[in-house]
Amino acid sequence: MATQLQISSRFQQNGIMGLSSTSLSSCLSPKKSDVFFMIPKERRENSLVMKKNKKGNDKKGLLCSKVDTVEVTVGEVTEVDKDTFWPLVNAAAEKIVVLDMYTQWCGPCKIIAPKFKELAQKYSDVVFLKLDCNKDNKALAQELGIKVVPTFKIIKDGKIVNEVTGAKIERIVSAIEDIRST
Repeated sequence: MATQLQISSRFQQNGIMGLSSTSLSSCLSPKKSDVFFMIPKERRENSLVMKKNKKGNDKKGLLCSKVDTVEVTVGEVTEVDKDTFWPLVNAAAEKIVVLDMYTQWCGPCKIIAPKFKELAQKYSDVVFLKLDCNKDNKALAQELGIKVVPTFKIIKDGKIVNEVTGAKIERIVSAIEDIRST
């Protein structure tokens, strides 16, 4: 199947054409129709989203359009879902990411939430995310290997490097400190 790539002249003028159509199309996941490209901060105005062409049954082409960039926030806890999790992890780049995987009905999850928020305020070099493992996010929770709630995944460079199960704030702090020291 041939891939058609349509990029506006504005993007061509700003050097985005440096990405080949092969590298762009190979980023498309068979499960998802959207792919986010993280552009360096100085190039934010040129951030792109790629979408499968949805004209009738024709899915041969790719459409390229300008979108807002995913912002990584430190100093607070950011709620994520199946659509925002990976773009935020990728945007975090080399920062440590701590993901709180919880459910609304979980008692220990509710107890540790304020302590998790305090950690986010304490560690200004760490990204703190929160994922409600409800039915909408079930596939992502399974992909991340959740077995119990709360579970905290520690991520570095897009890879899970540690996991803490249960409402054990001191183990989360220890995991963060271990990764910061390497």
